[in-house]
Amino acid sequence: MINFKIMFTYVRAQAAAIIGSIADFLVSIIFVHVFHCWYIQGNAGGNIIGSVVQFILSRNWVFKATNVNVYLQIVKYVLFWSGNILLQAAGVYFFMHYFHPGFILSKIITSVIIGLSYNYLIQKKFVFA
Repeated sequence: MINFKIMFTYVRAQAAAIIGSIADFLVSIIFVHVFHCWYIQGNAGGNIIGSVVQFILSRNWVFKATNVNVYLQIVKYVLFWSGNILLQAAGVYFFMHYFHPGFILSKIITSVIIGLSYNYLIQKKFVFA
């Protein structure tokens, strides 16, 4: 039996992730290609902005968790995104260092891997539970 509520929550979570990723990518690209920051710094700056966008969307729209203490959610989210930023930096570095596909492709590959394996479950079971 298909649970449509869970399915719609998952779809909303993926939409919030895409919107957060767009913000992340825009800031990262601006930092790296306009301001000539090192790609790890640009990646981290983008991750921070994207995480703020995704937190707001996830709290208010995806998981509708506005009845829970926002400060506790922020602490949990910072823990979650600290792991995300470390995984993103490691992934981008790995692809750039060993395969040289370019910064943007490295970031796309890393983002997809982390998005499919880490983000949704940690947010659902830990941050907005």
